[in-house]
Amino acid sequence: MSASVDHLPLAGLLVLDFSQFLAGPSATLRMADMGATVIKVERPVTGDLCRQLYISDLEIDGDSTLFHTINRNKRSYAADLKNPEDLAKVRRLIGKADLMIENFRPGVMERIGLSYAEVRTLNPRIIYGSVTGYGRTGPWIDLPGQDLLAQSRSGVVWLNGDADQGPVPVGLALADILTGAHLVQGLLGALVRRGIHGRGARVEVSLLESVLDFQFEVLTTYLNDGARPPKRSAVNNAHAYLGAPYGIYATADGYLSLAMGPMATLAKALDCAALQPYLERNCWFTRRDAIKDILGKHLKTQATQYWLDRLIPVDYWCAPVMTWAELLEHDGFKALGFLQDVVRGNGARVRTTSCPIRFDGIRPQAARAAPKVAEDNAWVEANYLAD
Repeated sequence: MSASVDHLPLAGLLVLDFSQFLAGPSATLRMADMGATVIKVERPVTGDLCRQLYISDLEIDGDSTLFHTINRNKRSYAADLKNPEDLAKVRRLIGKADLMIENFRPGVMERIGLSYAEVRTLNPRIIYGSVTGYGRTGPWIDLPGQDLLAQSRSGVVWLNGDADQGPVPVGLALADILTGAHLVQGLLGALVRRGIHGRGARVEVSLLESVLDFQFEVLTTYLNDGARPPKRSAVNNAHAYLGAPYGIYATADGYLSLAMGPMATLAKALDCAALQPYLERNCWFTRRDAIKDILGKHLKTQATQYWLDRLIPVDYWCAPVMTWAELLEHDGFKALGFLQDVVRGNGARVRTTSCPIRFDGIRPQAARAAPKVAEDNAWVEANYLAD
């Protein structure tokens, strides 16, 4: 069951999305999920460069799967912002919009004539969201704001992998997606303030600050612990600061994830006498690698399900390590109803994920796939520029 657009919390709001690649478009994707009308303002012919940003050799109807994933349920309006006639139309659109999002390098929107200072003269109530790589001041402002580069500057790459490895990046667009989520939070906060006080706002986020915020627990520990650097476990590291047994372990037929719980409970459930010297809490940190080494050898003697059958009944926090194929076939995943099909007007179909948020028990879903470049120019002009 899907929610009617009219009943979604952002229904009736108009969002202009000038952003490209991932961070900004991921924010407007979520706003579209929540009912907003999102118009993607992109350059004619080529459009958003993300259309040709591939994470595999798969292409669907001329665009990358990445573009399809992050731009569903939006409309495309092609405009050359260097063309005075196109720019005049865009400025009229801005006058009717509730929000606009951009992720150009600092100074670009000013040169175009669409800075926040200029835009709010067109629309004092507009909420203007900006994404940068490293903020708007300092020596890094002109550097490319790219996910791996932001991860590398943030220190997060020193939390992953085992102690004998070099820096290990998170294998996802971590900075982009976190930044998009933070942007949505800021935009929604600004919408609430506008509803109370009637004024617009500028909301700014950066890739670097979002990845730093992601590390707030461990970075706060570092700041208050004499600047002692994080020490990754040499054996099955899963968290540079947590004690044993936190990690993923090979079994006879797969892998088992162990989170946390009393060592006495774990030792008894696994029937592992070698853990008896390590039942005191302080040992879980000071002898972390020794404990993990014992567990690693012990868990290889039986299959994953054997260990789950012993650990789950005593409420020890654990899970099998599943592949996507295993996950998608499991009844636990199927019960979520998390996948959906979106379709273009020409019939091109994409199987993808859904919004992870439910409203009144109903998950928002929309059948509209990511648009072709300029697909909605006539619709936009008829609905917003006809007067």
